[in-house]
Amino acid sequence: MNVLITGTSSGIGKAIAERFLKEGHAVFGVDLSPAAIEHPNYKHVRRDIRDERALEIPAPKILINNAGTLEEADAIDVNLSGTIRFTERFLDAPALRSILFIASASARNGAEFPYYVASKAGIVGYMKYLANALGSRGITVNSISPGGVVTPANAHILESDALYSAVLNETLLHKWASADEVAALSYTLTVENRSITGEDILIDNGEMLKSNFIW
Repeated sequence: MNVLITGTSSGIGKAIAERFLKEGHAVFGVDLSPAAIEHPNYKHVRRDIRDERALEIPAPKILINNAGTLEEADAIDVNLSGTIRFTERFLDAPALRSILFIASASARNGAEFPYYVASKAGIVGYMKYLANALGSRGITVNSISPGGVVTPANAHILESDALYSAVLNETLLHKWASADEVAALSYTLTVENRSITGEDILIDNGEMLKSNFIW
């Protein structure tokens, strides 16, 4: 099947694309950066998701919105407004069967910078709106909210023993997720899932649940 994934040049998006390719799907990636995947079933479009020029790709059966920025100045415009506008380009596609958004655990706990937090919380809200709007067509719509993930974007933490130790101590399992774990969950929710829709799935190694009880 045709799978469209944004933000495929590194990190979580790259891992998701590689998982779908491994399973034999045709993957179309959209990213501002050059392609980081070489595969006969992969086509890369170097494009900002806010660019409204036509994309010369087949209508997707699965759409995964992963592209985003950590820059506060652009967070709302890219992560929220850009993602919404990009998604709406494909909503009328007859082949569409599943939409997935990569949000963030910070959408629940507010534990990052304000505009980034607001952009990801907005994505979760938009996901729920779409689940309601598209349910009658049998289209599942969900989001994944990762906590800490081992990706190049977090290199400054991973390369610091003090910072990495501090963040691991905030989790119950004393670890961060790998990008491959998020990719596996993405595959399950979009390909194998038939009955979960309108849900934001947390993958944070128990960080949200951790609580130090003082008596």
